[in-house]
Amino acid sequence: MAVEQRPLMPKATAVWLVDNTGLSFEQIADFCGLHPLEVKGIADEDVAKGIKGQDPVATGQLTREQIADAEKHPAKRLKMAAPKHKMPNVRLKRAPRYTPVSKRQDKPDAVYWLIKNHPEFTDSEIIKLIGTTKATIAKIRERSHWNAANIKAVDPVTLGLTSQLELDLAVTRAGARVDRATKRATRRGPSLKSISETTGDPLKMPDVVPQPGEGEPASDDYNLSSELEQD
Repeated sequence: MAVEQRPLMPKATAVWLVDNTGLSFEQIADFCGLHPLEVKGIADEDVAKGIKGQDPVATGQLTREQIADAEKHPAKRLKMAAPKHKMPNVRLKRAPRYTPVSKRQDKPDAVYWLIKNHPEFTDSEIIKLIGTTKATIAKIRERSHWNAANIKAVDPVTLGLTSQLELDLAVTRAGARVDRATKRATRRGPSLKSISETTGDPLKMPDVVPQPGEGEPASDDYNLSSELEQD
């Protein structure tokens, strides 16, 4: 069942409607979500003293046609006007996982268990599953935690820090992520060879200088000396 919308500032809206329209107390009370006697108290200035009226027409909550029609028909009830612009849904940020105080001392054991049994987990995945911090995970990995000597690997499901369903889902997601990374690395193929490997080093001279008559044409100096000897 849909919840009927009410004005953002009901008393300020009621003040404006009392001062600027001929609507009945019941109509104003129904629209603003107030009691008719409360609206009467606003009209008598016994209630909402000092509150500045807010025009529901200017804010797009009502139209002048709706008000005029309701003034002619006292039994008619006002409804919020349809918004002119559709507002996008705002995704609320998920609150950190709450862990009872009695179970917080068990977190290092659970983190150590995940590190040992599921090395594919990233720190962020462990944080989401257990509700710990990145600094704590790093200290447990490095065995520099203040209580490292007493930390032992214990299944977080057994400790009641997470459910088996959540753990299985996290394992599935981590495995899929690793598989995607492996496939991407495979598609890349061998790394590109250096320029010296593909084209040769232009500055490096050959170890053996080919002699004339061994498959290489004689140089101009060699041809000239031969001609002088013949002469």
